[in-house]
Order: sequence, then C-alpha cells, then structure tokens
Amino acid sequence: MTALIPAEIAAVADYETFARERMTPQAWAYLAGGAADEQTLADNLAAFQRVRLLNRVLEDLQGGHTRLQLCGLGLDYPILLAPVAFQKLAHPDGELASVLGASAMGAAMVVSTQASVSLEAIAQAAQTPLWFQLYIQPDREFTRDLVRRVEAAGYRALVVTVDAPVNGMRNREQRAGFVLPEGVEAVNLKGMRSLPPSVAQPGTSPLFGSPLLTHAPTWKDLEWLQSLTHLPVLVKGVMNPRDAERAVERGVAGIVVSNHGGRTLDGMPATLDVLPAVAQAVAGRVPVLLDGGVRRGTDVFKALALGASAVMIGRPYVHGLATAGASGVAHVLHLLRTELEVAMILTGCASLADIEPSLIWR
Repeated sequence: MTALIPAEIAAVADYETFARERMTPQAWAYLAGGAADEQTLADNLAAFQRVRLLNRVLEDLQGGHTRLQLCGLGLDYPILLAPVAFQKLAHPDGELASVLGASAMGAAMVVSTQASVSLEAIAQAAQTPLWFQLYIQPDREFTRDLVRRVEAAGYRALVVTVDAPVNGMRNREQRAGFVLPEGVEAVNLKGMRSLPPSVAQPGTSPLFGSPLLTHAPTWKDLEWLQSLTHLPVLVKGVMNPRDAERAVERGVAGIVVSNHGGRTLDGMPATLDVLPAVAQAVAGRVPVLLDGGVRRGTDVFKALALGASAVMIGRPYVHGLATAGASGVAHVLHLLRTELEVAMILTGCASLADIEPSLIWR
C-alpha cells in the first residue's frame, strides 16, 4: 500500500518535518547533516534566497516546453534525482521506491555507489534513464568489474564523484552516534577488498601517509576510467573553474557543480555562487549541472539563468521518500516542475533556451 501524501503539503520544503518524524534520530542526522559547523550546508540554501528574478510581460508563449538534450538523453524537464546513499534509512523500499517515483515523472535518476539496493534490481524496476554515480574504489579491479556491471545493466552514463577522497568532519552524525542499522549496507560493494584499518597513534599524522591517501584517485585515474568504458563520464564535485577547465580538456561529458551537499569541506561557497565562473570556464563545451540547495522551481530557473543545463535534487526527494514512498518522490518532482513552468511563464520564457542572465535582477 502506498503511503498517502499529507494534505497540508503545498511545497517541497513542507516534506522535511514529516520526513524527520518518520526517521530515527540517527538516520536523520546522517541525511540532514553536513560537515563541521554546516556553514556550507546553510549557504547552499541561502544563495538561492539572495538571487532575485526580473519578470517579462506580454510574450507569446505558444508551443512552450521544458524539454532538453543532456549527454544523449532526451529529457522532459531539467531536474534529475541526485545520488543519495543508503535510501533504506528513509523508507523500507529504499531506492526501488525512488526509481518508481522517478519513472512515474519521467525524470532521470543517478544511482549511488552506496545504494542499499543492488544496481541490477534498480535497473530492472526503472522505466526511466539511469546514470550511475561512481566512487573510484581503492580496489581498482573491483572498480573495473563494477563498471562492467553498470554497463551490462543498461545505465547510460557514469557520474564520478571527485570531491571526497576523505569524508568530511560529520559532527552531527558523530553526536547522534550514527551507525548503519541491520539490513542496510552498500550492497553493490560486497566482496570488495577493503584497505587495512588505519588508526593514527597520538602525535603522528592522522591522514597524510595513510593507505587512504595512497589510494585516493587522481587525474590519471579519471583517464584510466574513461579508457575502460564506452559510457559518457561526468565529474561531480567541481567548484573551481581551473578544475572544470582540466576536466573538459580531458574529454569528460559533463561537469556537476557540487559541494557534496555541504558534507565534505565546510566553509566552501554555495554551488549557485560559483556556478557562473565554472560555466564561463566550460564555455558551453559540455553540459554543466548543479546540485545543492534546490527547493523551488524558481531555484531551478535561477540555476539555469546562471549557466546550468540542469539541476539535481538530493535531500528534497528523500524527504518525499520518507514521508510517502514512491508517491512522495513523484510529488516532489511534480511540484518543482510545476513551479519551474510558472516561473518561465511569468518571465516570458517559452523554452529553456530563453532562460538567460538578463532575467536575474542585479
């Protein structure tokens, strides 16, 4: 039986309270928390609040639509589901409910390496295009086999997360005593050789010289990955225009401007604030996507006006998932798409190509 969407939900942000009530305090700390003092987490949201739109009137909007081409996919609208790990923390069906919601709304979904359901099972349930988010693992042979599985299951692109060679300082998680509960694990990584445990002795370097850093991926590993797959490879976690430039020069299929939802390095700027400089460096050679802080259709519009081709949402759809399963995920997408169309109509934009910087009020 599908859970009912609470009648008082009118906007995506309304789901948060309901989701929190339905999750354990530990799981909530994991999902909602960011790194350290959570400045970047808060700023991702605040950045959208600082940007104002300029309307346009009396435009002819006949034949208007929100369609786009993105890395070989024809999408109905520019909103994708971002990779979020361990979705069974939010709902017993986990990623299977999310992909059902995405399929109902025709939205592409990016599946996490750390999904709590097998990538094959998600692909079987999907009636919408899937991309796979990949962490290049210390066990490179396992990584190669994982890529083969992804290709065999019909995923359409790899999204390589490059901004987390080590985890951020997740203090909220630590204070809540978060550990994965029984029955929730990274099932797609079963059988992988893990690094020997590394415990720093007092007075020695906690990270430099550790096995973790010895095996951390570099630009060479990105090239290695591109050499062993026919799939388009996007890089996720790019905030610096210089890195965007290097990635494009190495032939990536797309850039995702992301600060990992404020979960890695605290004190970084909001993704929306760095987007224009990254888009300028990329100069239209490949698509630029953005995640972090999107809660309204107007946020999607602002990101597109400042240089993004599309956005990815993370926490919002997991709030929908926790509250009402697949229906909640579909509803979150529907709300954002509706608000985007309203924003386009009120700014005189008949297509995504019409959304331009002149519609941002300065």
